[in-house]
Amino acid sequence: MQHAIDIRRFTWIRRLASDYASNHSALASFFAGDPASPASWSDAIARRQASRPPSRFVDVLGAQQESRGAPAEARAAAETLRQPEAVAVVTGQQAGLFGGPLFTLLKALTTIQLAKRVSREQSIPVVAVFWIDAEDHDWDEVASCAVLDPNCQVQRVTLHPPTGAGHVPVGSLIIGEDVGTALNALAEALPPSEFTASLIGDLRRTYQSGRGMAEAFGRWLESVLGPHGLVVFDSCDPAAKPFVRGLFEQELRSMRTSALATEAGERLTAQGYHAQVTPHRESTALFRLDGTRQPIRRTADGFSVSNTPTTLDDLLAALKRHPEQFSPNVLLRPLVQDTLFPTVCYVSGPNELAYLAQLKTVYEDFELPMPLIHPRDSATLLDSVGARFLNRQDIPFEALQPQDEAALNQLLEAQLPASVEQSIDDARRAIQAYLGRVVEVVPTVDPTLAGAARSTLGRMEHSLKTLHNKILQAAKRRDDTLRRQFAHTRAQAFPEGHPQERALGFVGFLNRFGPDLVDRLLSDLPLDPKHHILITP
Repeated sequence: MQHAIDIRRFTWIRRLASDYASNHSALASFFAGDPASPASWSDAIARRQASRPPSRFVDVLGAQQESRGAPAEARAAAETLRQPEAVAVVTGQQAGLFGGPLFTLLKALTTIQLAKRVSREQSIPVVAVFWIDAEDHDWDEVASCAVLDPNCQVQRVTLHPPTGAGHVPVGSLIIGEDVGTALNALAEALPPSEFTASLIGDLRRTYQSGRGMAEAFGRWLESVLGPHGLVVFDSCDPAAKPFVRGLFEQELRSMRTSALATEAGERLTAQGYHAQVTPHRESTALFRLDGTRQPIRRTADGFSVSNTPTTLDDLLAALKRHPEQFSPNVLLRPLVQDTLFPTVCYVSGPNELAYLAQLKTVYEDFELPMPLIHPRDSATLLDSVGARFLNRQDIPFEALQPQDEAALNQLLEAQLPASVEQSIDDARRAIQAYLGRVVEVVPTVDPTLAGAARSTLGRMEHSLKTLHNKILQAAKRRDDTLRRQFAHTRAQAFPEGHPQERALGFVGFLNRFGPDLVDRLLSDLPLDPKHHILITP
């Protein structure tokens, strides 16, 4: 089963993202081209082929893959990047526990599909790349994984914070011994299936005490998607930093990134959109890594790292000696990525799209080709029970999101005989008509009785409403099957009221549908940014 829903119907999709997919011309000035236009692809490829990253960087990729034991298909894809005509389609995400939310898988699958399509249509080598955002220090963003248990209740598995969590890059954090407890909790929470034992076994071999959080995440992605040629890159690798030293130096010398992004944000706001990032104009787009991740700011006397004064010369000297001690913020990270890879397109989520809209002039300032931006596929995976429920019932998908019974009551009302609803409506109109007349004439006899007449009307209307609710409750008791199907489908589609792709880890879907899920999604997802896809694998 597959069904497409216009994303403009969803309240959680902001206007910038929906307009980008459906009305690109409104945002064209903020981006490098329309990914729906073949001419945009030709132009982007030509720009990228004229500005090549150093081929020596592929050695860094190869070393990472060797250390993680990457599949042969992924290693071959990385080697392809040495070819002068090769380009990359890139996506990225933080190193979420056990692979992170479903949207992480959807981003990677979109990237693989898009790379294959562009390679076929443009007759050039195109490599799918997943950038692990390992230098972010937000531990809470990666520490948990949520799945649905056999009763469709959300169960959340969380690692204890290791030393430095919340202060140092996630890529520097080492998994502790409690990972075994977390894996046991995951195994207990997952509905038993024919795939559970092998899935948990694979995770135990990947997520081990003493292994880095980003490394384990990379190993898991390569295990699931490496056979499809996905190249995984850990951005925390010190060996990559010399290749972006020049980019960091330019940022320290010019410090224009924050100002340019702010100006773009103001233009977005003036056009009725929103600015995703509002940087302080005195901030550089860099952090200093010195045990923790400290922002670099300009001051009246020079610079400061956190609250410690320093000078430009000192920062440049440190950058020359130890480029690994510097890290980009959210605004500069895309440029680091596109300095290392021949990126022709980036696959983004809706929030990423908003801050990328602030970067076109930043790319121009660094004389770096800005890639096309292609929104990731958006989808909800339903089992056969949920799919049959939505096929049979006349209910908008998004009406399942509220955590109340309004939508269920509408369905139950629709199940009632028409004569019941008609009788209730007739009674309501009759009461209002006849008692309303009494309310009008009583004051001509005794004005003090007007309030009593209105109260009588209110009580009768309330009694009729109470009777109506009792009829609905009786219908609920009569149709427990509908009630269970509604709850089951809502729990899958909107766990705890949140869109499934954001709330649940994709590991739960591998457990339910098995390892062939990836092949089926690669076959069935339509590369359609305008629509959210309901799909039963």
